[in-house]
Order: sequence, then structure tokens, then C-alpha cells
Amino acid sequence: MVNRRFRYGFLVSSLAVLPVAGCASDMDAELVESSPAALGSNDVVISQIYGGGGNSGAQYKNDFIELFNVGASPVDLATWSVQYASATGNSWSKVNLSGVLQPGRYYLIQAAAGTGGVLSLPAPDAIGSMAMSASSGKVALVTNQTLLACSTACLPSAAIRDFVGYGSLATGFEGSGPAVTLSSTTSALRLGGGCSDSDDNKADFSGEAPNPHNSASTGVCSSTGARIRDIQGAAHRSPLVGASVLNVPGVVTGKRTNGFYMQDPAPDANPATSEGIFVFTSIAPTVNVGDSITVNGRVSEFRSGGASSMNLTLTQLSSPTISVSSRGNALPAPVVIGRAGRMPPTTIIDDDATGDVETSGMFDPATDGIDFYESLEAMLVQVNNAVAVGPTNGYGELPVVGDRGANATVPSSRRALAIRPGDFNPERIMVDDVFWPTPVANVGDRFSAPLVGIIDSSFGNFKLGVTQPNTLLSGGITREVTEEAAANQLVVATFNVENLDPGDPSSKFATLADLIVNNLRSPDILVLEEIQDNNGPTNDSVVDASQTFAAVIGAIVATGGPVYDYRQVNPLDDTNGGEPGGNIRVGFIFRTDRGIGFIDRPGGSATAATTVVSGAGGAELSFSPGLVDPTQSVFSGSRKPLVGEFTFAGHHLFLIGNHFNSKGGDDPLFGRIQPPTRSSEVQRGQQAQIVHDFVGSILTVDPNAEVVVLGDINDFQFSSAVTTLAGALLHPLINTLPESERYSYVFEGNAQALDHILVSNKLFNGLFSYDVVHVNAEFAVQASDHDPQLVRLY
Repeated sequence: MVNRRFRYGFLVSSLAVLPVAGCASDMDAELVESSPAALGSNDVVISQIYGGGGNSGAQYKNDFIELFNVGASPVDLATWSVQYASATGNSWSKVNLSGVLQPGRYYLIQAAAGTGGVLSLPAPDAIGSMAMSASSGKVALVTNQTLLACSTACLPSAAIRDFVGYGSLATGFEGSGPAVTLSSTTSALRLGGGCSDSDDNKADFSGEAPNPHNSASTGVCSSTGARIRDIQGAAHRSPLVGASVLNVPGVVTGKRTNGFYMQDPAPDANPATSEGIFVFTSIAPTVNVGDSITVNGRVSEFRSGGASSMNLTLTQLSSPTISVSSRGNALPAPVVIGRAGRMPPTTIIDDDATGDVETSGMFDPATDGIDFYESLEAMLVQVNNAVAVGPTNGYGELPVVGDRGANATVPSSRRALAIRPGDFNPERIMVDDVFWPTPVANVGDRFSAPLVGIIDSSFGNFKLGVTQPNTLLSGGITREVTEEAAANQLVVATFNVENLDPGDPSSKFATLADLIVNNLRSPDILVLEEIQDNNGPTNDSVVDASQTFAAVIGAIVATGGPVYDYRQVNPLDDTNGGEPGGNIRVGFIFRTDRGIGFIDRPGGSATAATTVVSGAGGAELSFSPGLVDPTQSVFSGSRKPLVGEFTFAGHHLFLIGNHFNSKGGDDPLFGRIQPPTRSSEVQRGQQAQIVHDFVGSILTVDPNAEVVVLGDINDFQFSSAVTTLAGALLHPLINTLPESERYSYVFEGNAQALDHILVSNKLFNGLFSYDVVHVNAEFAVQASDHDPQLVRLY
């Protein structure tokens, strides 16, 4: 163990060279016997402090203190402690340490928990109960386990190895002032990867998103000669975060309004470490593409959506100083993604993380899609024979796969990529309009030349900012038209019409009517989801939707279709979720010219639960139309299932129309949490159980009852919600299609079944034909984001 020495505050440049070997401190400058607020340590330092754990908006559930051994020798911590006091107090609490801390390793002390936060810390090396301030306080690293008894005059002390006051209120600190004031989303992070120790808390720490490390983590101090690959590392976060680096070489490959990308023209042979990086200038950069440069800057991680979001971070150099050595240089050759280069994983996004991929799991670019694209972060890449697997969205993003989809799993006949259990198509990548406008594309459209661009990450996706213009070629898909039904067939359909209200342009009603009449061929009964009230998003007490239904029916007639009638139940105001004020609900419309009968049993209301009773003809509803358990808490903020009785050619049919709660709040597929947490599934599963049990009550009275359950279930055919809904009573008809055709919705290039029709045994064992009619989800111009589907019965 080294001897402690004190010195006066000696401020080093924020770009100081920090030696790699042992990461020795700078204490040898201007040594004196003591200083009232200056401590130097050339072995263990306090590297990070976070007091916002468990607060509102916090990412982590616990406060923590992180140590780092910057020295060249192991340090036995068996007699040491870490102590905490309030910003102005002299009453200290402590946690005793243990074990031996190896050089270049961290040590994590878990402190008190709050009621908020979403993530647990990595396995702590020590656990205490200290309740730390989220903004201002004092932390001491002490070589004994005796409680301190000081407020402003703790220093110097032979027992205190390191001392940090943080926040503007702290009355004790090293050097010229305390470290930055913290919050629920910021920690005090020692610069230089934990190595910068100028004995000045104000100069040595910055406020950053909390990033705890335990003794399983290795730190690296930066130095002159660091290359981009050293900064990126084989990981999702830089091993040098917080470090200052000098003379990092590269060639500028792309410019944005607030920075630029550069890439090392002399790569190594390790594909796991990216050779590209983003340099954040905060204003328009003055460099040009092709400039050969060196950069001094600080390594940081930027997380789109804020510190508590589930998005991955982007490694960057901030506060840069840039030197241009030459201009007009050739750019590094792009890495080909696909058969002529590096093959992306086609099934697994991540299969070894246990929570946060930034702090757990192996980094495995050969197997894990999330690691594959991370290993290419900020690099020039090329995608040959790119084909669109989703339409261009409103953000200028277009999902594609390379090699005409030759290596994609389960492509549909129309080039859509259907998801499967355990396969969410990591071969997809989003083309983004960072440098060039993204063309308006449909599924199956392709590009005339290879796509060349820079890999970036934001808002839950890796994205390809195309750096060269390209020409889009049509893939030739057209909107499908279903078969004409026979005279004796009853056609039942479902269609999410996406927040439809009378204030929408007449063109939307005309387009929907055209699809209903000419593509669906005027089904007999149509369950519509997302019908809004008469004044749509105007947030007042209006809940009636008679004008919306009238507008739909009138548009159908104007298109040459038949006259429809409708049934629905108005909700209580602002209780169905969706667009505020819109009061979306499920409704039935049915033809009046084909002998379709609706059995009206009055009494249904927003709060009256429909029940099943035994009548003269068998099972019947207490209310028709009615709602299934509308006051159940699982339907709070969500649409209530609508049930009604229909007759046709001697058949008695029960229809239950649904629109289960959305996937809002679920983690992104390429987010930091793996596997993604899908919190919304819990409520959908509970809703499914209630509808399943209601079907059971019908079949208990009449085992041969003809029941159709349909609508926007907002979950996949293999999800627990659909499995629960079906149970042993119903048959999801989507499963009768080939695996590649099981979709009614396309999101970020993933074709998926969110809309479903399920039928009871009597109908499933009879004659039927089922069709998902692709008229919306694959197209950039849509009347709705969902495709309708129908079943022809009898």
C-alpha cells in the first residue's frame, strides 16, 4: 500500500494525458505536507457518486458509490470504509469494505433504495443503508472503520484516502469547489475513466448519466495514441467514458448539424470494435467530408430520449478540439453487410444478457444482432440489393434487408418479414434521412444501386444514414382484393379504422369505403375499431358517435356499396384510452340487404355488464348490444369488449368485438434491456381471460353455440394473451395461414399479427375460408395502419 501525500490544488487540463500503466496520479507535482482541502491517492479513488436512486424519474432503484483502483498493485480493503454525510452535516454513516481490489478494477457500494427506478444495480461488492442526497452531500473513502466527526474540517486526515463533496451546498470538498450538483438522472463521474485526480472535486468530476461498475468490470485510462477502436471497445459503452483523449486520428465521413462522423483509415483485424465515432460539436462543424484530422476530446455516451430511456447510448467525443492535416482524402471502404461481407444474425437479437446489455451478458457480434450493429457503430457500411420490408414512415425511416432478402427468415410472398417466436428479424436495418431524403417506399420496393451510409443508433433502432443518393424501383405490390362470397356464405370482418371521426377529411372516409366495398367486397358484418365520438379529439363531454357511423355508412353507399346499419354502446367520457377526447370504441356495422338480423335486447350501457342466460332457443345475452365486464379494472383506460347477437339463414351467431390495450410502454426490441420487458402484456392477458371466460359462459349453456371473437387484440398469435383468449374454446384463424403470411400490421419492418379472428368449435369444424386482406400495412400511403381480415362462414 502506498503512502498518502498531500498537495495544494493543482488543476490539470481537461485534455491531460493520463498514463495507461497503473493510471498513476499527478501527485508528484508541487508536493507539500498538507493542504486544507486537497488529497491525492495513487491507488483507490472515489470514481462515481449517485444519490438519486429510487427517486421519481430515476433509472436505478438504489443510490451508489463507485471506487476505482487507479494504481498498479492490489489493495486490501478489509479495514476500509466508505462514509457519507449530508452537505452541511457532521453526522456520518458508513459501510465497511472487504476483499482485495485489483488494479484497474471498480468496486460498487450499494446504498439506500427508493420507491422509484426501473433497474437494479449490478451485483454490489458492498451493501449499505446510507440514504444519500440526490443533489448535495459528502463522501469519504477512509482506511479505517471509525466514524468521522467533522463537517467542513475533515481534511487533512491521515485516514482519509479520498474525499468528494458534491453539489453547491457541500461544505467540505477537495480543491476549489465541490463537484457538480446532481439529480435523479445524473451522477458525479470522475473524468479520465475514473483516473483524473487533480485534488479538485470541481475540476475532476462531471455530471453524467449514472453508469455503475462492480469489481467484475475493468477500467482503462486514456492516453495519447488512443485509436477509435480503443474508445469504442468491444462493448455497448466505451471503456473510456469520462476520459480525455488526445490526437485521435480519423477521416471525416459524414456531417450533421451538430457534429460529424469520423473513421480510422487504418483499422485493426478485430470486427468486434468499431472504427467509427461521432464527434459532438454542438454547432455546425467546420470540417468537410474527406478531411484527415486528429481530435482531442472527452469520451461520453449520449442516450436518445433521456437518461432514463431504454434506448442504447451512442459513444461520442464531446468538447472537441480538431486539427486538419489534409483534405480531399479517399474515404475508408465501407463494410458490406450481407453475403459479400459480414453476415448479420437473422434470428437472435440477444440471448445472453440478464437485463441491461450495457452492464451484463457477453458481447457477441457473430450471434447477437444488437451486438453486431453495435460493432459497426458510426462506421461506413454498404447494403447490396436492398429491398424494403416495411413502408417509409413519417420520420423518414425505411426498414430494409440486403441481398433481396435471400438470407431473411420467413419472407412472405410480398417481401414482408413475418415474426415468429424467438425471431424478430434482426437482419432488418432502418434507412434514415440524416443526409439524404428517404424515398416513399412500399414493401417490396428495391434500390437500383448499393446503399452506402453510416450506422447510428437512436430511439430503439440502429439506423443507416445513407450518404449517397439512390434510385428506388417499384416492387410492384398492389392492394389485395378478397374473393367474392357465395350467396349462402356469411362474411364477418374486422377493421381498425385508426381514430376515425367526422372531422377527418372526406378523402379518408372515401378511401375506407373504397376498401370496404371493392377490396373486402362489402362484408355482411364488420367490426370497426377506433371509432371516435362526433367531435373527435375535442376533449369535452361528447361521447355519442352517431355522426361518425353515419359518415362511414354514407361513404360506403356513395362508393356504390350497400346500406349498413350499426350498433354500439357509448363509453363513459375519457375512460377508453386512445387519443384524448376521442372516446374510441368498438362498433358493429351490418348489411340490411342480405337477411342479416340483429337481436336487440335493450339495457346495455357503459357500466352494465352483459351476462349470458338460458332462453327458449338456448344461450342468449342479457343485453345486445352490450359490454363485457366494463367496470373491471383491467379495462380501465382501454376499450370494453362489445358483444351482440346476429342471425343469418337460420344461424344464431354471437360476436364479440375487441380492442385490447396497446403495446405502449414496452421496451424496444433493440433497447438496452434484453430480453425486452413487455409490461403491457399483463393487462392484455387479464383482458383475454375475461373474454375467454365470457365465451365459456355461452358455451356452458350451449356447447354448439356459434361464437366469433375478433378485433384488434394488439398481440401476436404466439403471445400469452392470444393463447389465453383461445384456451380450449376458440381457434385463432391466423394459424391456418402459412407462417410467412401471418400478419396484419407492419412495424419497423416486422410484419406481425395484431388483429385476429377466433371461432368456436362448431364454426371451426364447419366450412369456412379466412383471409387477411393486405391493403394498408405494407403501403406508405395508408387509410389505416392495420390490414382488415375476414372469414366466410357456412
